[in-house]
Amino acid sequence: MTSTLTPVRKRSALTKGQLPKAAPYIVLALALVVGAAILALVGFNAFGWGLVSAVLFAAGLVGWSAAVEGARKAKDKLATCLVVGAFLVALLPLISVIWTVLVKGLPGLLDPGFLNTSMNGVTGAFDNKSAEEGAPVVGGIYHALLGTVQITLLATVISVPVGLLTSIYLVEYGEGKALARAITFFVDVMTGIPSIVAGLFAAAFFFAVVGPGTKTGAVAAVALSVLMIPVVVRSSEEMLKIVPNELREAAYALGVRKWRTILRVVIPTAISGIASGVTLAIARVIGETAPILVTAGFATSINNNVFGGWMASLPTFIYTQILNPTSPSNPGPSDQRAWGAALVLIILVMLLNLAARLVARIFAPKAGR
Repeated sequence: MTSTLTPVRKRSALTKGQLPKAAPYIVLALALVVGAAILALVGFNAFGWGLVSAVLFAAGLVGWSAAVEGARKAKDKLATCLVVGAFLVALLPLISVIWTVLVKGLPGLLDPGFLNTSMNGVTGAFDNKSAEEGAPVVGGIYHALLGTVQITLLATVISVPVGLLTSIYLVEYGEGKALARAITFFVDVMTGIPSIVAGLFAAAFFFAVVGPGTKTGAVAAVALSVLMIPVVVRSSEEMLKIVPNELREAAYALGVRKWRTILRVVIPTAISGIASGVTLAIARVIGETAPILVTAGFATSINNNVFGGWMASLPTFIYTQILNPTSPSNPGPSDQRAWGAALVLIILVMLLNLAARLVARIFAPKAGR
């Protein structure tokens, strides 16, 4: 009778002194169990469990690595844990905001008529009936949504040409000139001004030019453009600076004029970053409340004329619904409308980012062989 001996598989020299691939998962599972046990003794809560488990995971993985792989690999894993931990800490507020707005805003967004009706004629009696008898919440954000789109679009039409042309001057024509240094200084100053100052400036300007008490969507658009222009200038300037000079020199060598080189070579090369900068500028102002209250007022009815009459926007709608509920004795329906409007505002910003990426992909220079 013969017996076969199973050969003992030796660890390869390449894998000797290394943690197994499943080591992070093993340590994570143990950290979660031990963290839950510790929190059970002092009072369990999800945040504390996550924090204790993260500390135990980092300590366990680094300690295991130091025992098996040595100090150098352990330091590397410690740095990795710190970087990932910092990323998760930075991500927590974003996840918390999105989750809170989704939970509280979806009921309002799903109400029939929320997106296609205004608050014109809606009184506290409707909210009392909704809160006491369970009737559907009446009133929507159509007038505020329309006002936000009109005001932001007009502000973008004002800001993008001014900001882009200014950045072109600074990069292509103004190097070393006193005017360029002055523009850069004032752009930096404008970047940090409070939004209410921009609203007061626009209100005072139209007060002097048109007359006292002028409040329209156009005045609000001018106020927002004061906030948008510095962002567009700075972002576009940085994008134009990273365009290689070799591209410009190649165009000049072929006899192409400077303005045509800028139009056909420089701007298409930097269009991706420029589109992202414009999107950031729009996202910077689309949620502003104070300058719009000062310059456009607040309305409960639909106003299709951005150059005449008071006009509502989503931020001012949210502000008034929270601060002055339609029914002070039953603020629930007003809170629901406000959270629904906040969710719509976040969706608008997300759609703007997607549109910017699409524009950048369409207009970016095609890569060739």
